[in-house]
Amino acid sequence: MKIFLLLLAGLSLSGPGPAARAQAPTAHNPLIYADVPDMAMIRVGKTYYMSSTTMHLSPGVPIMKSTDLVNWKLVSYAYDTLTSVDAMTLANGKSTYGRGSWASSLRYHQGAYYVSTFAQTSGRTHVYSTKNIEKGPWKAVSFRPSLHDHSLFFDDDGRVYMVYGSGKLQLAELTADASSLKPGTSSQVIIENASAPAGPNINLVAEGSQLFKVNGKYYLFNIVWPKNGMRTVLMHRADKITGPYEGRVALQDLGVAQGGLIDTPDGKWYAYLFRDNGAVGRIPYLVPVQWADGWPVLGNPAGKVPETLPLPANTSLIPGIVASDEFTRRAGEPALPLVWQWNHNPDNKFWSVTECKGYLRLKTGRVDTSFVLVRNTLTQRTIGPACTGTTAIDVAHLKDGDFAGLGVLQRRYGLVGVQMRNGAKAIVMVSAESEKPVELQRLPLTQDKVYFKIACDFQDRKDVATFFYSLDGKAWQPVGGPLKMAYTLPHFMGYRFSLFTYATESVGGYADFDYFRIE
Repeated sequence: MKIFLLLLAGLSLSGPGPAARAQAPTAHNPLIYADVPDMAMIRVGKTYYMSSTTMHLSPGVPIMKSTDLVNWKLVSYAYDTLTSVDAMTLANGKSTYGRGSWASSLRYHQGAYYVSTFAQTSGRTHVYSTKNIEKGPWKAVSFRPSLHDHSLFFDDDGRVYMVYGSGKLQLAELTADASSLKPGTSSQVIIENASAPAGPNINLVAEGSQLFKVNGKYYLFNIVWPKNGMRTVLMHRADKITGPYEGRVALQDLGVAQGGLIDTPDGKWYAYLFRDNGAVGRIPYLVPVQWADGWPVLGNPAGKVPETLPLPANTSLIPGIVASDEFTRRAGEPALPLVWQWNHNPDNKFWSVTECKGYLRLKTGRVDTSFVLVRNTLTQRTIGPACTGTTAIDVAHLKDGDFAGLGVLQRRYGLVGVQMRNGAKAIVMVSAESEKPVELQRLPLTQDKVYFKIACDFQDRKDVATFFYSLDGKAWQPVGGPLKMAYTLPHFMGYRFSLFTYATESVGGYADFDYFRIE
């Protein structure tokens, strides 16, 4: 609204005047105030595509689209299922929080799109390809070993490579279709100590490789974290892909690091990077790039990450990155919009948006002992600087021991919902702020429909979630207590709103979710 009023003030009947031109909309950092880490980005014509990391969630490797480099929307995922081992299906007490698929690489080559990633969970390097990045279908191949933080690269001479590693960076050659390591070849070390430009004392050695070729030279981006310092962008360049490489520190400001280069149709250059930002997760930034002496120079003239950029203004992340859902589906529409991801692989027998029209039904299919081991928990991102998630649930068909409700998922999670015990329903708020679930409040419930809301405040890294219930959807009451959210490495992901139903005694119960609304 502020930008609209500024523009309006500058208009005249003769057209935009100098004031309007001077106050043209500008983009602001961060680009996306939500968990979108490990970005890889390409431009095809005038359209940009970006992939990111969502690890243990299914479907995985989200693909986002933009026409202005600022405003993004989800358009696809590279896969529905990474692998079906016990850790991905939350079976036999196993999970793969903080693992699953990690930093992806995104490329466009000879009319096809390629997304590659790697996973400790499968022990493999995965390559997905398609002619239509927005609609698929995707072809999936994989091979051993799992090449850490690799960068897929199609060179001008038709050869295909992956640069990978941590500290010591290596080059592996692939087959022409990028489906496997090239027979008869072996990896070679191209940089013995990629961390060296940042000094001798390092917390996190150089990783997160992204390789680019500009005007015949090879440019390799990495992240490093010096001791008593901040996350830092490193850059190496060479005349040959095999080296030798010379390196330098490319950016050291605000901890904004890890990413690569992108150019615009009119010849401007930017670096896309991300920043650790507390409980909301790792959030994307854009940094202008100028070229000097054959090097891309990152940042504003002072070498800093700017707050504003000469690009179109940011619009809301709703509904492109997160979205409300009334759970009504017309013929031909997908069962779930792209904003939703399941916590690990779902069991599709136990959820539906058609069994009760206009509702998401989550059914219990097994007995669980912990919220973090529940299958069919449906999630989407929280967003900053502040947001609320609201749902309405019909709990008439819960069985003894069942718990259904709304949560914010991370290792230190918080839940508010309805629990059935000895034939009686109660509103319950649970906090795992201590990393062990503690029931903070229990209130008797005598009706079948109830409303829940969680408000998340990420401003100035306050990172507090507050929980509410309502019996009519109008008058809201706080319940339990505030949750001090924390980004923990075992989960390695920003907090996500979560809809859940699980059994602790016997299977067969279910809850119907009328809607989920995010603001």
